[in-house]
Amino acid sequence: MNTTPDQVAQRSGELFNQGLCCAESVLQAVAESRGIQSELIPKIATGLCAGIARSGGICGAVSGGVLAISLVTGRRNATESREENHRLIRAFLSECEAKFGSTNCEKLIGCRLDKPEGQKFFQEHNLREKCAGFTQEAARLASELIEQSTAAQVSQAR
Repeated sequence: MNTTPDQVAQRSGELFNQGLCCAESVLQAVAESRGIQSELIPKIATGLCAGIARSGGICGAVSGGVLAISLVTGRRNATESREENHRLIRAFLSECEAKFGSTNCEKLIGCRLDKPEGQKFFQEHNLREKCAGFTQEAARLASELIEQSTAAQVSQAR
């Protein structure tokens, strides 16, 4: 595809602003950039939103990036290697940690969204904008890593 990582990030931001959550937006934008369509996307990412069902766990944008990388580089059966996929996901997690300061939703936004007071804090501090930034950057990073891996595989095949 001719979609750049920056375009994937922009699309992820558009999807987020249209109402998809962080994990859904990242997965959907990366899938679209790779020409992948499925009724399961963004559905399979819904439970990962807001730190896994608003529990404050791993950032939904990060989880969406892991799903996106796996969508493109994951195994189709038990005999295929997981090594490249795991290498890319470890690199992705390291880059997110370095750029965001954490991969934990609660640490990133300073509240949990499973309680009314956390949702109020989120609204009062306009944290949706902050989450939009995480969403866009996670989509860009995932797309970049997928692109690099794909380019390396093509180069090795020659």
